[in-house]
Amino acid sequence: MNIQALLSEKVSQAMILAGAPADCEPQVRQSAKVQFGDYQANGIMAVAKKLGQAPRQLAESVITHLDLKGIASKVEIAGPGFINIFLDRDWLAAQAKQALTQPRLGVAAVEPQTIVVDYSAPNVAKEMHVGHVRSTIIGDAAVRTLSFLGHNVIRANHVGDWGTQFGMLIAYLEKQQNEHHEAIALADLEAFYREAKRTYDEDEAFAERARAYVVKLQGGDEYCRAMWKKLVDITMGQNQLIYDRLNVTLTRKDVMGESLYNDMLPGIVEDLRAKGLAVTSEGATVVFLDEFKNKEGEPMGVIIQKKDGGYLYTTTDIACAKYRYETLKADRVLYYIDSRQHQHLQQAWTIVRKAGYVPESVPLEHHAFGMMLGKDGRPFKTRSGGTIKLADLLEEAHDRALALVREKNPEMSEAELQQLAEVVGIGAVKYADLSKSRTTDYIFDWDNMLAFEGNTAPYMQYAYTRVLSVFRKAGVDVDSIDAPLAITEDREAQLATRLLQFEETITQVARDGTPHVMCAYLYDLAGLFSSFYEHCPILSAEDEATRQSRLQLAALTAKTLKQGLDTLGIKTVERM
Repeated sequence: MNIQALLSEKVSQAMILAGAPADCEPQVRQSAKVQFGDYQANGIMAVAKKLGQAPRQLAESVITHLDLKGIASKVEIAGPGFINIFLDRDWLAAQAKQALTQPRLGVAAVEPQTIVVDYSAPNVAKEMHVGHVRSTIIGDAAVRTLSFLGHNVIRANHVGDWGTQFGMLIAYLEKQQNEHHEAIALADLEAFYREAKRTYDEDEAFAERARAYVVKLQGGDEYCRAMWKKLVDITMGQNQLIYDRLNVTLTRKDVMGESLYNDMLPGIVEDLRAKGLAVTSEGATVVFLDEFKNKEGEPMGVIIQKKDGGYLYTTTDIACAKYRYETLKADRVLYYIDSRQHQHLQQAWTIVRKAGYVPESVPLEHHAFGMMLGKDGRPFKTRSGGTIKLADLLEEAHDRALALVREKNPEMSEAELQQLAEVVGIGAVKYADLSKSRTTDYIFDWDNMLAFEGNTAPYMQYAYTRVLSVFRKAGVDVDSIDAPLAITEDREAQLATRLLQFEETITQVARDGTPHVMCAYLYDLAGLFSSFYEHCPILSAEDEATRQSRLQLAALTAKTLKQGLDTLGIKTVERM
């Protein structure tokens, strides 16, 4: 049930009957507020100004046309022209009961789209580090949310698996295997990459062989392809361990590396030339864009092929967008990429649109994100200034969480403590990121993220177990209650109203790629349940009917918290 959408539509219809323009609904919807069992329509002001009417006069006219029979118990004008709608408690109870009995908690089915989500994007022959955290977990929250709504979601892990450096890496892998005859682990590849570069710089014979391997690899040479694939397999095998531990839904089949588009690049350059979009400039192939100016105010030149014949990231990203529309049949494409890449993507997409590769009807959206910073306000690094490996970060999260849960649960077995520490520790790292607006930088702080108070994963996970404890004490199963649901108290109405806003919350997250909105909703919901639990006795209710009714509100709260956390990729436990 999307209360805001329902009431906005009702108010908009009444406004049109009162003489407002037919396009007034967006203003009504954007300015509406639903809170504590009430709805306030604030769009009257903007519409009244357009009509040259006094807002209160328009509000009075709207009310005469407003049909809220069975939905509202009272409608009144407040202040200069706000319309306050007081939701009928019987209607609230009926909607809450319906949500409880439906597997999707009352969330309506959507018209499914094919949506490609580009996220994570690690590099071959390098371990994942903290710089991959935001793209990976924010992107996966978007994927989970869109999938829950019923969209056909294609995960695209745009792995950096192509380029001139692979000649060097193949040559060095060959050297290592010839000299040591042993398997290469990804941890070795960090040093492996540095040593390959040093050898390339110092040994001209090695450098010549490496350059030859680049040409052979790009030409499809079987030996070079096999060595290249070995590097990719080692890297992605190790990355999969990270994804699994992070509870991220990416798998090996979702890898769509830069190499996938390699064969498309010559044809794209030729086509852009044929369409008059690309020209030769100083030996390179360049597209000049009037939409972007250089320091001299001239159209910016975007190189798509270097004078030595090599291609650039822009060329690959043009091919990537074309492939996602033509081959994957995308209706919408989302990119979870660092905000510093915004101009690069906009230039690539401008060329894509001009060339007609992707129509305007298919949105290409850069869901940019800020940086993870240390307490000093600088990019988060080790004490020595090095890059923090993601595997090390997750291990530290587990260890810190283990110390906390061991102190709180001295009676738990070691196996249970280890499992709980994993859920709490990994959840804490993810939720700390997801609960912040993705467009801003945020401070990574172990103490805050592992706190059992405030908008944190441990608090939310504990809030869920607290609701479940009501059912353990009652001796009933959370799914087994079937009795009338009635709302008679203010705090029952407040909780029910917030529960029914789950659909509009998840719809907003899906539209804008803003998981922090879901985090804020769940935190607010947990607080409202605490207030309800404190002031509306459940197990000691005055009669059995009230007890059964309140147990159902508790059940809907538990299911909503669990489903909401699941869309974020945060695991829950039944005891903490």
